[in-house]
Amino acid sequence: MEWTGWATRAVRRHGGAAVRAVRRAWREPGRERDLTVQAGKAALAACVAWAVAGWWLQAPMAFVAPWVAVVLVESTVYGSLAHGLQQVAAIAAGTVVATGVALVLNNTMVTMVVVLPAVLLLVQWQRLGSQGIYAATGALFVLTSGQVSLATSGARIAEAVFGAVVGITVNALVRPPVYLRDTRAALQDAACEAQEILDAVAEGLDVGEWDSHAAGERHERALGLGRLVEQARSAIGWSRESMRGNHRGRGTGAVSPPGKAYDDALTVLDHVAVHTAGVTRTVLETASHNGKAARPGPQITGPYADFLRHTARAIGLYGRTRFAGTGTSQPADGALHEPVEELNRSLDELHRTLPGAVQDDPDALATHGALLAQARRLADQLVQD
Repeated sequence: MEWTGWATRAVRRHGGAAVRAVRRAWREPGRERDLTVQAGKAALAACVAWAVAGWWLQAPMAFVAPWVAVVLVESTVYGSLAHGLQQVAAIAAGTVVATGVALVLNNTMVTMVVVLPAVLLLVQWQRLGSQGIYAATGALFVLTSGQVSLATSGARIAEAVFGAVVGITVNALVRPPVYLRDTRAALQDAACEAQEILDAVAEGLDVGEWDSHAAGERHERALGLGRLVEQARSAIGWSRESMRGNHRGRGTGAVSPPGKAYDDALTVLDHVAVHTAGVTRTVLETASHNGKAARPGPQITGPYADFLRHTARAIGLYGRTRFAGTGTSQPADGALHEPVEELNRSLDELHRTLPGAVQDDPDALATHGALLAQARRLADQLVQD
């Protein structure tokens, strides 16, 4: 029954997320709409490639053109061009090798035994990058499509080239992808998650909750925060690559690539993720302690909860003000001034409270000291930024 309840909640949560994503794609610009547009562009590229190669020219291997076109729309403009060259080279290499060996041996099974190990080694060639696997695909198309001839193999390579040209052209000319919104959203997601975790810990401390299960869930979320920061780092790389060869990065109203503010934010959020995990780990270890002696009393948990709430507010405001609407950082110093002052005051209160709250109990001293150390490190990152 417990597993069924967990599965039901998971389905509802993910189903609700899917519905919200569809609504956001319909209502406003954002990642969801960008993904929808890219899917539409891939379908358009496939239709154009098939209309020319299959319907108009009636090419013998027309399916290759829309297949290659679809694959090459799912990337940045620069990535489309680079992957297109690699993919065509890989398909051509596999096709040429398989055709030559098949014509000499005149036996499909023996040809496979000879050719496949060679082309699978070719997959590892660094110059082909992630597209090396298409060498094996090209060879298999030759060997499993009936009679092998120079004409059909030449047509297959020509159709792959045509499909690549269509995919790259559609991706470059029809609303070329710019992933700057993805970058902002990824950074804001990480900041928002950190804010929610710290608010949840503060709420638990306020009510004197030392439930190890709840503390464990918060710690798991805090560990996942590091993955969100890595996603943000990856998104910044995609944003910068998406501006290469992209006409939306030039001229009036051009979109600027992510600047130094984004790198600075990654550094801050990296530290926030580490120290948030440290806070939740300390709370989890305290909650899991068999005895209650080491658990802080209200004279500590109250000020500490206040500190966490001020920290959460500062982190949330940091995420909202840094990356709102433009490719450069907003003047967030003024907006952050008051929350950072409140954070400092709450930290000073912790320093004043701790000596009187900890008597001669080594366990209590260790717990309080760990909480205070994490608080100091977390505050330092936001204050220095």
